[in-house]
Amino acid sequence: MVAEQSEPEADAVGAVVAVLFVRAEPISIGELARTLELSRDAVEQAAAAAATTLAGTGLMLQSHRDQLQLVTHPQAAWAVERALRPEVAGRLSKPALETLAIIAYRQPITRIAIEAIRGVNCEAVLESLTRHRLITEVGREEGPGHPRLFGTTLRFLQVVGIPQVEDLPPLHGPDTGAWLGRAADVGERDAE
Repeated sequence: MVAEQSEPEADAVGAVVAVLFVRAEPISIGELARTLELSRDAVEQAAAAAATTLAGTGLMLQSHRDQLQLVTHPQAAWAVERALRPEVAGRLSKPALETLAIIAYRQPITRIAIEAIRGVNCEAVLESLTRHRLITEVGREEGPGHPRLFGTTLRFLQVVGIPQVEDLPPLHGPDTGAWLGRAADVGERDAE
């Protein structure tokens, strides 16, 4: 049973959903708080309530680091794809999927660490995944040269159909391959 919300709380939930809907892109919690003239805590509570309210609908609220985004739920994606009739996308290469999986489960991670795991140069694959907006630089590691640290993006969450990175299936679990299959269908053939 869902607890009833007070009118101001319900207004905040509605306002958060409405702003996320019209923005159609990630927005930081701080920016949302300033826009709605609410405290950061009020926005976080409203976002949590919105996520619960949206459960079972064709939409879901994604949160990643300090950003929120309203997106189509993966179960309704087929309907949106039919409605929009997008260009036919290609698939990511096997090396790109391997690299994406490493980043998803080990983020933040450096290129050197990825290459140590894969045993090959990954620069071209990292550039491709960045172009597809599946990964981004999330910081710099302390130490010589301050190597870039890579992590996943909100687009990654959207493509694999999860609300947050913590919802990735266990690395050796039965559902691990499902998100990899969804991630494979994002763009043209990548360089190996």
